[in-house]
Amino acid sequence: MPRDLDGRFLRTGPNALGVEDPRAHHWMLGDGMVHGVRLRGGHAEWYRNRWVRSSQVARKLGETYPGEVPPDDFACNTHVIPYKGRILALQEGGPLPYELDGELNTQRPHDFRSTLKGAFTAHTKYDATADELHAVAYYPTWDHVRHIMIDRTGRVARTTRVPVPDAPMMHDFALTEKYVVIVDVPITFDAEAAEAGALVPYIWNDERPMRVGVLPRAGGSARWFEVDPVYYSHTLNAYDQGDSVIVDFTSMPAPFYAAGRGNGGPSATGSPALDRWTIDLRAGRVRSSRVDDRPQEFPRVNESLIARRHRYGYTASAAAMWTAYETVDGVPPDTKFTNCLVKHDFLRGTRQVHRFPKGAAASEPVFVPRRGARDEDDGYIMSYVNDPDRGATDLVILAAQDFTGRPLARVQLPGRVPLGFHGSWVAA
Repeated sequence: MPRDLDGRFLRTGPNALGVEDPRAHHWMLGDGMVHGVRLRGGHAEWYRNRWVRSSQVARKLGETYPGEVPPDDFACNTHVIPYKGRILALQEGGPLPYELDGELNTQRPHDFRSTLKGAFTAHTKYDATADELHAVAYYPTWDHVRHIMIDRTGRVARTTRVPVPDAPMMHDFALTEKYVVIVDVPITFDAEAAEAGALVPYIWNDERPMRVGVLPRAGGSARWFEVDPVYYSHTLNAYDQGDSVIVDFTSMPAPFYAAGRGNGGPSATGSPALDRWTIDLRAGRVRSSRVDDRPQEFPRVNESLIARRHRYGYTASAAAMWTAYETVDGVPPDTKFTNCLVKHDFLRGTRQVHRFPKGAAASEPVFVPRRGARDEDDGYIMSYVNDPDRGATDLVILAAQDFTGRPLARVQLPGRVPLGFHGSWVAA
């Protein structure tokens, strides 16, 4: 175990508390559970998992919820991040973040020193150079989305409202030194479905074009560009290049059925791939290119380079995510998908693949810089990987500069960590 790893590797996801029939469960929903491993001094000190104690979770567990219940209360299940000495569990589309302590116990809802009014997002972008946390938030009853900038004091310093029709779902966005890139995917709120009790009242809206908005970070008006429809899933990173904005991201084929089609899976119309948009602000057009067409998701980068040019990026592929669901036509998916982590070199246009055995599903790769690192990829890649022989999960640690080599370490966890969403390294 590298001795300079001193902190916690955390990852969250939906964990269905009290669901007796899995067919009644939607893959995006379920109460958030944070999984964590504490590393220090060349050793793994503990593994633990904890539900985020929203009012609903407290009630299900027979506990008393302390204090006033916040609006749109939910056990945030999508991301967990460090922020100014705190650990925040995040959800999009309404709920406030929940603050956790170092033992993963829920402390309280977090509203950035009483300055956050309304919804937040799961996919924040922290600009380490500017010491700013950025978010793009949406809400079903809004006629706009909000770019929120939280300054070095930990307070909301500026909120810019960007008008958009039909209350779209905006899962992620991108940030550069100059701009906020807002992705208006034609997945819109369905009021009738909501009134009928739909778990996810959002539909793919063929009547709306797909647009990309470029908004100055300092505020103002967004400039919109129409693009061919895809489901914009997750941002790897973005940066300015002359008169252009470069955005690297994972996408899924259109249409994307958030409420579930086929047998409800996220890849019912096709598996995700890694793409790039080059937004030419001078010419007024967007050029789309495919970086890598192998099935992959959960793109990450050395986070010190958020909003700045990167050379390397990391993605994951877990066969279980793509083979578990039939397509919308009822056709079983291709069985050739494998389990791997991928390192992309955008300068050379090459990639390295670290493969895992059948049944060894790999989760999101998180880059952790080595102490004293000078190179962008001088550090470690950490991921939860299922061990089918043990029927449990390992925390696998790779040397990012020896990506295809043997893992530096494996921490054998006592149970299986289910496939989930996003996480972070929280340095001590």
